[in-house]
Amino acid sequence: MVVAVLSGSCSVYQKYSRPQSISTEGLYGEGVPAADTVTVADVCWRDFFTDTHLQRLIEQGLANNADMQIAAQRIVESEAALRTARLSFYPSFAFEPSFSTTNRFGKASTSSHSYTIPVAASWEIDVAGRLLNSKRKAESVYEQSKLYRRSVQTNLIASIANCYYTLLMLDAQLHVSRTTAASWKENVRIMKAMKQAGMTNEASVSQTEANSCSIDASLFDLEYDIIQVENTLALLLGTTPQHFERGDIYNQSVRRDMMIGVPMQLLSRRPDVQSAERALEQAFYNTNLARAAFYPSLSIGADFGWTEQLGAMISSPGAWLVSAVAKLAAPIFNAGRNRANLKIAKAQQEEALIAFRQTLLQAGSEVNDALAQCRAARNKTDIRQRQIAALESAVNSTRQLMSHSESTYLEVLTAQQALLSAQLSQIADRFAAIQGSINLYHALGGGAEEPEVASDESGEEDAKGAKKAKRSRKK
Repeated sequence: MVVAVLSGSCSVYQKYSRPQSISTEGLYGEGVPAADTVTVADVCWRDFFTDTHLQRLIEQGLANNADMQIAAQRIVESEAALRTARLSFYPSFAFEPSFSTTNRFGKASTSSHSYTIPVAASWEIDVAGRLLNSKRKAESVYEQSKLYRRSVQTNLIASIANCYYTLLMLDAQLHVSRTTAASWKENVRIMKAMKQAGMTNEASVSQTEANSCSIDASLFDLEYDIIQVENTLALLLGTTPQHFERGDIYNQSVRRDMMIGVPMQLLSRRPDVQSAERALEQAFYNTNLARAAFYPSLSIGADFGWTEQLGAMISSPGAWLVSAVAKLAAPIFNAGRNRANLKIAKAQQEEALIAFRQTLLQAGSEVNDALAQCRAARNKTDIRQRQIAALESAVNSTRQLMSHSESTYLEVLTAQQALLSAQLSQIADRFAAIQGSINLYHALGGGAEEPEVASDESGEEDAKGAKKAKRSRKK
């Protein structure tokens, strides 16, 4: 009978394999070169982000971020669940001592006592692959928990870097705006002097003052934005709001060797894509478990121990207690429920497959968006330089023309206003180029290196190994 059951339930022993319908062809879009054998995601985040201030912030975030700590605890939970699933293949033992007393009242009252000291054992034989699929599912959940930590890590590194460079952009814009605000205050003073000399009118003075007030007000907006970003960065780092030491946006280098690799590498590099496939794998094993419910289960139980009766009328000594029983349970009246459960499991497996495809498409879209952002920011660099050079020339020319009474001071003010706008846009373009590099690095799965310190028992072993290595280095 067991042979018949095994031959009829071969499908429940199948191991998950990636569906052939999953394809990465054209994932990055048309016109995107994808023939590189390497990708920028292979670069360690310490080598990708070379700013020492940013490196310290990332290290602090990886150590203190709440999401990273929660992800580490999920690994501990899934590891314990996996250990439980593996132990289910072995017999379980239970110590079940019992004591009973009996009293009889009548002409001759008697009392007797008995006790039993057995050890009960039970063992489920995995006939239909239920335990095997449960173990495989637990293994997948454990691997998914590690992928979740890697996904949190990549998102955290990208978020910290974006906040850091946003602060550099706002610092640069605040510096330019403050310099321009001081210049406009001088313009207001000049316009008032020209009005007293009869060289201009009240309308021109009022317009100059309005523009100066507008720039002064923008300073408070920039300062508020800086505080907001610093507070966001503090949350990411798991610390209280504070000022963070940082560099200068003009001294930041932008990587130009942004190798994107082949689309297939997203399947092995991006943690969220791998996690989506793990979810599909778990749904596959859930379907196997639903199929296994149609087949009988075989369990073996045994008791071994000592039993004895005590009392005045008892003269027989104690005896050893040994019993064994094998139980075969086959579903009879719950076939409809099992069919419904199987239908649910198949639908959930199809949902997981659709989610996996969508996650892969989303990853390709993010790579394409980041590439487009990098190209757009770099293409605007030279154009913006020429624009600023032309506006600086216009400001100088209008000043010279005004000194010869061939131009009004309003033309100088208009040129200065346009120059300020172009300078702020140039800073934003430089930030966009850096942000595009960060987004591409993140979209390709960069920064997902395994943490050096593992959790639970493995973490203790790693810590001991690190201490030994440290002592050996000292020697």
